[in-house]
Amino acid sequence: MRILVVDDDRNVAETVRRMLVTEGWVVDVEHDGRAGLEKATTEHFDVVILDIMMPALNGYEVVRQLRRDGVWTPVLMLTAKDGEYDQADAFDFGADDYLTKPFSFVVLIARLRALVRRGAPERPVVLTAGSLSVDPTSHVAKRGDTELTLAPREFGMLEFLMRHKGEVVTKTEILQSVWDINYRGDENVVEVYVSYLRRRIDTPFGCKSIETIRGVGYRLAADGGG
Repeated sequence: MRILVVDDDRNVAETVRRMLVTEGWVVDVEHDGRAGLEKATTEHFDVVILDIMMPALNGYEVVRQLRRDGVWTPVLMLTAKDGEYDQADAFDFGADDYLTKPFSFVVLIARLRALVRRGAPERPVVLTAGSLSVDPTSHVAKRGDTELTLAPREFGMLEFLMRHKGEVVTKTEILQSVWDINYRGDENVVEVYVSYLRRRIDTPFGCKSIETIRGVGYRLAADGGG
């Protein structure tokens, strides 16, 4: 088994390397995100072990670019960042597992073996509606060949609408899925974000993809609005 370790802490990287070598695995090491991304993109590995806080590119950006480039090698984030939002971000960007420092070597080995057994996942389905496309794993949205710059909430709303293209969805349904089931704020925030989204995905392209259904909610045209 071949492992790539990407960590700017040379002591940690060397400790992990030596531990894995004793298990009979082949281990490559890089110390910054950009070098790690290049190696993971151009060479074959069974698993990539990736720190988050690194020079050049952070771990989030490395895994995001790997998934965007169609590299589905399992990624285990090994990091001192132990917040729940840190973990959620890692999984949203395409990581497969998350382990915090300090860590148990026994647990690390078990996690790696589990990832190898599962193997690289198949590329998930890209949601499409006409010229609109959304890749939920790589977190990339496009209108034709143009990549769209969307804030996280805008991306979440577009993904939800794409999953229900051609259907009328209510403000309540949008709030519960894109915000939180316990959200108690003004539901008119949905109107605000629909306006934002239209300016991102429609106006620059002369399209009209999101229809307002008065008194009910919104509908994303199945053909993407042009």
